[in-house]
Amino acid sequence: MIELLQDNPLLLLFIVVAIGYLLGQIRIGSNSMGVAAVLFVGLAFGALDPALHMPQIILDLGLVLFVYTIGLANGPGFFSKFRREGLREVLFIVGIMTLPALLLLAIHLVLDLTPATTVGIFTGMSNNTPALASVLDLIGPNNETAASDAVVGFSVLYPLGVLGRMLVLAIVLRLWPVDFAAEAHRLRHQYPIARDLQYRTIDITNQAVMERPLRQLRREHEWDVLFGRLYRGDDISLISNDTQFQPGDKIVIAGTPEAMDDLETAVGVHSEEDLLHDHAVYDSRRLFVSNPNIAGKQLATLNLREEHGAIVSHVRRGDVELLARGDTVLEWGDRIRVLAPREEIPHLVDLFGDSFAQISHVNLLAVGLGIAVGWLLGLIPITLPGGITFQLGLAGGPLLVALVLGAVRRTGPILWKMPYSANLTLRQFGLILLLAAVGVRSGSAFLSAFTSGAGWLIFGLGFGLIVVTTLLALWLGYKLLGIPFSLLLGMISPQPAVLEYAEDQAQNALPGIGYTLMFPFAIIINVILAQVLLILLQNYFG
Repeated sequence: MIELLQDNPLLLLFIVVAIGYLLGQIRIGSNSMGVAAVLFVGLAFGALDPALHMPQIILDLGLVLFVYTIGLANGPGFFSKFRREGLREVLFIVGIMTLPALLLLAIHLVLDLTPATTVGIFTGMSNNTPALASVLDLIGPNNETAASDAVVGFSVLYPLGVLGRMLVLAIVLRLWPVDFAAEAHRLRHQYPIARDLQYRTIDITNQAVMERPLRQLRREHEWDVLFGRLYRGDDISLISNDTQFQPGDKIVIAGTPEAMDDLETAVGVHSEEDLLHDHAVYDSRRLFVSNPNIAGKQLATLNLREEHGAIVSHVRRGDVELLARGDTVLEWGDRIRVLAPREEIPHLVDLFGDSFAQISHVNLLAVGLGIAVGWLLGLIPITLPGGITFQLGLAGGPLLVALVLGAVRRTGPILWKMPYSANLTLRQFGLILLLAAVGVRSGSAFLSAFTSGAGWLIFGLGFGLIVVTTLLALWLGYKLLGIPFSLLLGMISPQPAVLEYAEDQAQNALPGIGYTLMFPFAIIINVILAQVLLILLQNYFG
């Protein structure tokens, strides 16, 4: 069997992927390893015989696909972070990611660790696969010993990065009572999240709201609902900001039950007549945004009400569904719900495209051109003070270019962004190739580390660092800077399993907002820190 797998590396690849995927689905409590199980299965196969190998091209292809798709998906969030968040939050995020690097730099001077092992510990603590990939790219294919050291450090610390943080959160939540419900209520307007969206028909009975147009009422009450149809006698129309309610009006709205309760209390009573499915004049239709010319535009710029007498009520992106707003930016692959006169539906289909086949395609011109530019950028030598030269490489170059292109979205006729489903598929494929190749190539070194005792040293050192840095991050963020604890839980969650645990504790989706705010920022900062740490250790502290 060993000889068969040695002679057929692609067969080895798919066996590792299949077994890793199967093990990744096994749940312990509410958690599972997910795709990270591929790495550990690869390590197990690599430990069977040092002769088992994976071609370098498999690792390189997986790396570049993974970092490029991540950059495209997170480009807008990364750059908007600087515009939206205050300097305090940005410095906090940079600080909590830099702290482990500084502590490891000091520990490296005391303990007999190789530079690659120290940097592998850093990437494993943060559960940051792109950072590990950037380190392996910087080490190069000709230094397998250093590459194996980095993977060993990462592999030993990866599960601790999940379990250690969960343990710290469990202890802290017992020591610091937090009213998560009050936090969610206080932040409901600042951080709109995917919620339980429903419809309701309301009878207008309050005379006080009949004296002013809706625009003024919304400014006063800050109703977080979407206004749909207005029934006035035999007339049916769409509600606008200029609408002024009259006695006997019926309105159909959408929003969370809490938000609709607030509106109902202010304007009238719950109607006995449910008009949601009344399609006498207006029809409701789900449409895919498959027209590349629409992607990247705000809903308000489409003038749907003026040109088609229509509104968009919901936008579904992946598994998240949100109320549509005028400043909502449509992405290629979004699924929207439109409300429009029946005769306008065909025109709206033409406008948005509504082709599932179209959003399943990958624009190979955009992907190929973007990766090629990133690859070339990664080859440019960068000289640091002291004469040290390094390159962004296959990880840094494509990631940086993808972040920019993701934020730009399109250049003339070229749409750089991918549909959500296509991006996720390519990202998963790249990550699986990367993890399988890295695992098989480092399995023998991983086994040797634990049999020689070095693995247990890494294990104890990493666990202590994770506990200390997580506690410091929570204390600085919550006690010193006053960041809401729900958001903070997501900010210190580097891996989906930790995020899921945090959301279970908070009983709301705000940790997911904190995770989203942190994720693109954490990737690029950790990629930079990992490479800088390796360069410093190799050239000054080795």
